[in-house]
Amino acid sequence: MAQMTYRDALRKALHDAMTEDEDVFVIGEEVGRYGGAYGVTKGLIDEFGPERLRDTPISEPAIVGTAVGAAMAGMRPVAELMYVDFIGMTMDQLCNQAAKIRYMFGGQIGVPMVLRTQGGTGRSAGAQHSQSLEAYVMHTPGLRLVMPGTVYDAYHLLRQALRQPDPVVFIEHKALYAMSDEVDLDAPPPDWGRAVVRRTGSDLVIVTYSRQVHYVMQAAEALAGQGIEATVIDLRTLNPLDFETIRAAVEPIGRAMVVSEGPLTAGVAAELSARITEECFDFLHDPVIRVAGEDVPISVSTALEAASVPSADLVAETARKMLV
Repeated sequence: MAQMTYRDALRKALHDAMTEDEDVFVIGEEVGRYGGAYGVTKGLIDEFGPERLRDTPISEPAIVGTAVGAAMAGMRPVAELMYVDFIGMTMDQLCNQAAKIRYMFGGQIGVPMVLRTQGGTGRSAGAQHSQSLEAYVMHTPGLRLVMPGTVYDAYHLLRQALRQPDPVVFIEHKALYAMSDEVDLDAPPPDWGRAVVRRTGSDLVIVTYSRQVHYVMQAAEALAGQGIEATVIDLRTLNPLDFETIRAAVEPIGRAMVVSEGPLTAGVAAELSARITEECFDFLHDPVIRVAGEDVPISVSTALEAASVPSADLVAETARKMLV
């Protein structure tokens, strides 16, 4: 067992992958000498050199486009975008090219790349650097999507992402980088695309991912003190989506809530609640409830920022209302 932060777990995953496979390299703005916008690649250039920690101009389309081409040629690039908010500038390279190449070439060529980026609130970074845009990626066939909420998953899921034959978008939450926990680096990795049940209860199922896992767990503990027991499911990956784990939990209980930091309208919570309703309809006692971000630009004000996304208190309050 090793004690490390979420940031260190990501760095360790990159280090181990680069040590094992010379085709793995990192490309992005300030990933080399500076060590990445959030310090994930700090120090790697000292061991692997500037050829494998490639600093680029400030051009997200160039970063992702280069990674796509390198992956098609047999390399395993890790492209870093400072903020998920900039993903819109890479939509052609990512969604029209990386996501479609295997299909356009009849399976003869793949794009085994990882796009690392970070999203979410918690740093007062303002409306252009605080969004949760995972729905953009989840909406695009051909892209895999990973959103780890724990230090263990940050390490093991990044290691697994670097073994996939298709493009993986790996979104880290900016508020988790300093979180610390013990990680068994030698433990069997979690099954790719498999959700994990973080807590079991008989009154309500709460489905969530990324930082909201921690808020939901806090809410579940508070609810337990009031006699309400919740099952908490951490999706870990949104594509592949492990709906069987959701179904197995929802059908015997009949009540479900989906919690996401992304916007309420047309977001991940909307998709998940719709699917639960469609596929578990005969077992539901009540409608599936969404608890998600407000449909507003994120404020730089710390108070307004915190109020615009779900909190442990909001999750607990909503659960109590569902069970009245």
